[in-house]
Amino acid sequence: MLKLSKLADYATVVMTLIAAEPARVHTGVELAERSHIPAPTVAKLLKTLTKGGLLESSRGAHGGYRLVRAPGLISVAEVIRALEGPIGITECSIHEGSCGLESQCGTRHGWRLINTAIRQALEAVTLDQLAAPQRRSETPVQFISATRMERL
Repeated sequence: MLKLSKLADYATVVMTLIAAEPARVHTGVELAERSHIPAPTVAKLLKTLTKGGLLESSRGAHGGYRLVRAPGLISVAEVIRALEGPIGITECSIHEGSCGLESQCGTRHGWRLINTAIRQALEAVTLDQLAAPQRRSETPVQFISATRMERL
């Protein structure tokens, strides 16, 4: 089964909450409450996403986090890369020479095609698109990530 890490999943949830109200500064505590993701995890995500160049932070009484670009200009792929590095379905689809079977492998080209298709699909979806249903709703949407849904 192909599956995102729990942190990458949670990162898309947090970024979508921020993207739903991009002009506002969001605090870690608020994002943890709204997403039902533990506060220490949200703090770790916010720090990683800031280092990844997707969020900017400000300190002080009115401090918090906001997107560095409009939500329509940030792709899901960027969020995943900020957490996990390059998107790759197999090791050889990212790094040449990392597999002992590489010289005899008949599927390497196929995996690279698949990897490109997946990466392009993730690049095509923006935070603006993910946040659109939440902006239409009258009450804030409480997100439940795919990882948490498995436990329900």
